[in-house]
Amino acid sequence: MLVNQTLANYSDLSFKTAFVIYVFALILAIVYYAKQSQVLFEPARELVGAGGPAASEPAVIKDVGAEKFAGMAQSMIWLAIIFHAVSVVLRGMSASRFPFGNLYEYVAMVTLVAMAIAAWVIQRRELRVMWPWVLTPVIALLFYGGVKLYAASAPVVPALQSFWFPIHVSTVSIGAGVGMISGMASLLYILRMYQPKGEEQGIFGAIMRPLPSAKTLDGLAYKAAVWALPVFGLGIALGAIWAESAWGRFWGWDPKETISLVTWVLYAAYLHARATSGWKNSAAAWINIVAFGMMVFNLFFINMVVSGLHSYAGLN
Repeated sequence: MLVNQTLANYSDLSFKTAFVIYVFALILAIVYYAKQSQVLFEPARELVGAGGPAASEPAVIKDVGAEKFAGMAQSMIWLAIIFHAVSVVLRGMSASRFPFGNLYEYVAMVTLVAMAIAAWVIQRRELRVMWPWVLTPVIALLFYGGVKLYAASAPVVPALQSFWFPIHVSTVSIGAGVGMISGMASLLYILRMYQPKGEEQGIFGAIMRPLPSAKTLDGLAYKAAVWALPVFGLGIALGAIWAESAWGRFWGWDPKETISLVTWVLYAAYLHARATSGWKNSAAAWINIVAFGMMVFNLFFINMVVSGLHSYAGLN
């Protein structure tokens, strides 16, 4: 099957454009973050004779200029997501297939899902300060994917020419994207626990100051994991059905199958621990962070280093 090189080139151009816009959005988000760090908890001035707050009491101060940076960052992120989506769609159209044929395309898809979900959730004003923490790993993944994992658009290998291919991989991609948001929220929750809201100290405290409360971050991680568990689990089940039709067995303890199952069990353990009164939320959050680490390990190490039945999911 011939590849439409024009569409493939436009896909690559859209990918690069999205990356550049994400970088500019990160710069704007960092400026907003820095401004919020300076103004959120500055001591209020004492109002003489008016019964105002004492000089040592914190007061929330709204910086109109900072809000403009937040608005511009949010707008640029949505623009980047549009180019990101165009890149993925054109990639598939160029080879007349779903764009999940290699690790470069999978990274592009997972980060697209993660950014779309994050942009929808972080529209809330109090969560906009999270953008530098979300954009940094996404930009790093896109850079690594574009530089080290890039593969020219081409038909998929015979092993992937199956009805189950787009269903299985798209479901796993969505689950992984949601899990990425959950893992980052749990990581920020742990960091926030060491620097409670309103009690920040030192340089690290100044860095953490603009972030939402630990309760808000923990709630975000939990809600995302509630979605990640069934979606990612469905992706594993669909993969097992595909394996039975392709290899004559539902499960064979292939490295990628095994690590995917371990990741899903960790998400289940996190939700169980989070809902159990005997567990502290911080302990449960560590389980979620480990699950996120296993997902990244599965994405890179298992695909690129370990040899198995899923080795074709790497570079073409």
